[in-house]
Amino acid sequence: WSLPNAERYALQYVDGRQTYITDSPPPLSLQNRREIKNGSILRLTTSPDQEAERLYNGIQSNNSDVKTDSLKKLASLSQDITFAQEFINRNGLKQIFHIVEEGSATGEMLAHTLKAFMELMEHDFVSWETLSAAFIKKIVSYVNMNAVDASVQQLSLSILENMVPTSRLLFELVKKEVTLDRLLTHLQVTNAQLQLKATALLIALLLAATDAERRDMMDYLRENNIRQFIHKNIIHSSEPLGDEMAHYLYVLQSVSLNLCERRMRTSMDPYSQEQRELLQSLRQTAFESESEVSAGNFSTERRRSLCAKEFRKLGFTNNSNPAEDLRRAPPGLLALDSMVYFSRHAPSAYSRFVLENSSREDKHECPFARSSIQLTLILCEILHVGEPCSETAQAFYPMFFGQDHFFEELFCICIQLVNKTWKEMRATQEDFDKVLQVVREQITRTLSLKPTSLELFKTRVNALNYSEILKLRQTERLHQEETLAVPVLELRERLKPKLLELIRQQRLLHLCEGTLFRKISSRRRQDKLWYCRLSPNHKVLHYGDVEEGVHSPPIETLPEKIPVADMKMLLVGKECPHTKEKSSGKQNKDVLELAFSLVYDVEEYCLNFIAPTRYEFCLWTDGLNVLLGKEMTSERTQTDLDVLLSMELKLCLLDLENISIPDTPPPVPKPPSNLNFCYDFSHAEQ
Repeated sequence: WSLPNAERYALQYVDGRQTYITDSPPPLSLQNRREIKNGSILRLTTSPDQEAERLYNGIQSNNSDVKTDSLKKLASLSQDITFAQEFINRNGLKQIFHIVEEGSATGEMLAHTLKAFMELMEHDFVSWETLSAAFIKKIVSYVNMNAVDASVQQLSLSILENMVPTSRLLFELVKKEVTLDRLLTHLQVTNAQLQLKATALLIALLLAATDAERRDMMDYLRENNIRQFIHKNIIHSSEPLGDEMAHYLYVLQSVSLNLCERRMRTSMDPYSQEQRELLQSLRQTAFESESEVSAGNFSTERRRSLCAKEFRKLGFTNNSNPAEDLRRAPPGLLALDSMVYFSRHAPSAYSRFVLENSSREDKHECPFARSSIQLTLILCEILHVGEPCSETAQAFYPMFFGQDHFFEELFCICIQLVNKTWKEMRATQEDFDKVLQVVREQITRTLSLKPTSLELFKTRVNALNYSEILKLRQTERLHQEETLAVPVLELRERLKPKLLELIRQQRLLHLCEGTLFRKISSRRRQDKLWYCRLSPNHKVLHYGDVEEGVHSPPIETLPEKIPVADMKMLLVGKECPHTKEKSSGKQNKDVLELAFSLVYDVEEYCLNFIAPTRYEFCLWTDGLNVLLGKEMTSERTQTDLDVLLSMELKLCLLDLENISIPDTPPPVPKPPSNLNFCYDFSHAEQ
């Protein structure tokens, strides 16, 4: 357009994040001119360097209104990487540090300052380790003071949460300055966002701590009733629980349960006096009166023989040296701890279990120790003890936060369930593995119902007895197993194409409804969300950034577009560019399982996704494969096809119920000797 001083102007997107259009100079990562799509609305505005210069001067103004407006605009524009680089190059961060450190800014002005700082640091141009002690102290003071605006406290907590994982020095500084008591105070407020940011900082501190520090922190939190705070103020608050908070509660649960890992991976040491005493306490609690009488009357040899007999009654395989049973790790010493906890906290139930089984016939007795060791292992597997935290999971158990000593209390309920199921199955020693398999199923099925308390879990798991499990298995088997007669198999094949088309339509409909995706970086779990959906005519994929709380934005509000005709291919898992970056070594397995990328355009750009759940991953990869004209390959397709086929077959075969279908069709009878029985319609017409 031959504008004078052209370098002072730039083009900027009108919609969405209002990013600047850049072409040169390098780095290439900042060039986005080629990404402009047909139909994008742009506006002519001042160039990023001019705007950076103007705002740099504006935030130094003595006029508070000009200063506040400049900081507000700075907080908005700092999301753009080109502008951020220009502002940082002018030493703009130094000015932001100055505004915070002098302490004159309050309320709205301070909130805009901290928001701008957060956005500028998000681009990773500057290391968090360069922050001055005075700046950090000021941020800490906003968290520790009561009379501070809630938005300032939220931003301050977010800044500290970002600092913690970057270096050991910053972790120690934040841990020292922001006490756990202060974070617990923030958990008790009614402001959900403040609760969320306080929980995020707490989780960041726990994940950055060493094992010993983490154990001390968790002990302190337990003593100060963190679970009660969470149970009352977060899980049972009037506001629904967001995805972010659900993730943090999952991490807190995972970190707590992983405190059992050290005992779980430690074998019993037969020479440890403490461990031997724990083992002996099991025997003494169960057979106390007998032991006391016999102790004075018998020789050492006889006493040893009596102890071996009692350990056999307790259900140890190696009754002369029961420590051998606990050498296997996992479950290691955790099994011993659980048995001792049960004997001390439910002594009557413990004695009843042992004595009831020691008086049964040998073949039908349920071995307490052997069952306990195997049950501990099953609980560790179900609760993922010793496994690293997932970056995306949100599956926490509400009852976990309503109970101290959760693992041990759950063990107490489940070991009594073992005895109950053993009796229901009329099991013998040969059925041991079968009984424990049923118990595992009872526990997992009950946990999937998300009971809110251990009492409710106990009621439900006991109601799910062996006969109920058999009914459920039979129902599932009937759903899964269709008759394998050849005609039925042929009918299945004939029905398949129609049902696959139905699944394709469902996948495309899901893409038209759209999904909320979360941006995850290598450094931290981010708050940023974006939405993607397919146009109703299946011609264009629309996407763009959205704010927290927006669940189904209209298609017009999503500025970015990819024509389906430009889509080239779909990449999943390790093939995706965003899983191959330098952080890939730390990438969790679950992120790899949820990652997929859409390659589009002649330049082969990539739109990178991390699905919120495996279900969404299956539906989106299937839908995109349909748009690309390829086969649907997810495991969900096979599951859906099996369910639909099962239903269709049942409907088709409804009239043939209880009639056996032969493998081969019956033989065609010979033609009759004459056809006189056939009615001649021609005579009737005449």
